[in-house]
Amino acid sequence: MLIKDWMATTILTVDANTSVMRATRTMKENNIRRLPVLSHGKLAGIITDRDLKDASPSSTADMDLHEMYYLLSEMKVKDVMTTNPICLKKDDTLEKAALVMLGERISGLLIVDENGSLVGLLSESDILKGFIHATGIQDGAYQFVIDMADIGGSVSQLIDILRQHNARMLSILTSFNDARPGFKRVSVRILPGAEGTEALSKEIADMEGYSIVTQSLDDLSNLPKK
Repeated sequence: MLIKDWMATTILTVDANTSVMRATRTMKENNIRRLPVLSHGKLAGIITDRDLKDASPSSTADMDLHEMYYLLSEMKVKDVMTTNPICLKKDDTLEKAALVMLGERISGLLIVDENGSLVGLLSESDILKGFIHATGIQDGAYQFVIDMADIGGSVSQLIDILRQHNARMLSILTSFNDARPGFKRVSVRILPGAEGTEALSKEIADMEGYSIVTQSLDDLSNLPKK
């Protein structure tokens, strides 16, 4: 999955000489958490809602309201922005973006083209949308989680069984961390054929070196909401 297919391309930006007060208002009015900062049309940095909170006076005990507003109106974005922001290219993968965000503990990335020009923004939500799309859960896919011997052809054998039962495979993920030594854990989501999953489950369970950890169809009818 490529970043360019999931990033936001409608981008609000702010000039480096914009006041902190105006930048704060822009974020609140548009319900966003970060703004790319431009200087003379070039990417110069990024400012987040955390930057703006840290820049605001923590207490008004020693200044009146007018003094506070004056301070915020005089303080410029360039005074509090993060320079040299972390950027990725639009042709990088979502998986790479997820690793960068996790490692740097950030919730968004600026995306640039081969010339370094800003072309998009990528958030945690965009990555989650891509992951959900890739798994097929939203299509009502049935999931098998299977431990199988870590040998060549083991996944191919599973795919052959799925094909024989007219099951349409939507996604397949492999992990080694949660399987015992010498095995791998494979999660596959399918749309079952007309015969359903009972015969398919039995055949997989009877295969030598294969063990079904769990199988289920996610109930999406009543998802929790805040």
